[in-house]
Amino acid sequence: MCGICGIWEYGAAQATIDRALVERLRDTMPHRGPDDSGAQVFDQGRLGLGFRRLSIVDLSPAGNQPMRGCANRNVWLVFNGEIYNHAELRAHLETRGHKYSSRTDSETIIHLYEERGLDFVKEIEGDFAIALWDGEREQLVLARDRIGVKPLYFYQAGGRFLFASEIKAIFAHPAVTPELDERSLYHYLSFLTAPAPNTLFRGIQKLPAGHLLICDRRGSLLTKSYWDALPQN
Repeated sequence: MCGICGIWEYGAAQATIDRALVERLRDTMPHRGPDDSGAQVFDQGRLGLGFRRLSIVDLSPAGNQPMRGCANRNVWLVFNGEIYNHAELRAHLETRGHKYSSRTDSETIIHLYEERGLDFVKEIEGDFAIALWDGEREQLVLARDRIGVKPLYFYQAGGRFLFASEIKAIFAHPAVTPELDERSLYHYLSFLTAPAPNTLFRGIQKLPAGHLLICDRRGSLLTKSYWDALPQN
């Protein structure tokens, strides 16, 4: 288990995010990653990514995040989870010329994205919540595993997009105020859950299992399914 979070002020004309704000969101989740933490700011001060690390695969500092792309230095990753088939994928990637700098499963995600774009998620098996910043395409990509083992929440308002492994990290942003969503409460009292993409809080959504979300420079959100337990014939 790790913790990820991010803030993108995609509509800002100039830098608006400092590292301390990213760390504030990140450090609401110390229990998710006691071994290390990271935070960096990108997009000329408009985007920040935060990470709390629980070291499992490659315990060295090479596994710290945010993790930078290899062939494309404008790609950055924060990732919670485990990729079960990363060793097999790595072997195939290396035969195609990819050069690794760690033994992590995280780095395999980056190599796949650099090679296959959004189709990277179709190759990986495991439980995961992934965020990729692509500076060249000016897009933020979120992905959640096929059955939704790992949580991933997001919020968008006023030219701002936030995401995190836990809702309380989003509430750590000074512009976000908790408000109960009565309709979701009704569903929770009926079924003991608020069906995705809804949560108990107005404006806070969860990425559905087996889905990608792409946020671009204009703030347009595209949510697409990459897997279905009952695929259409």
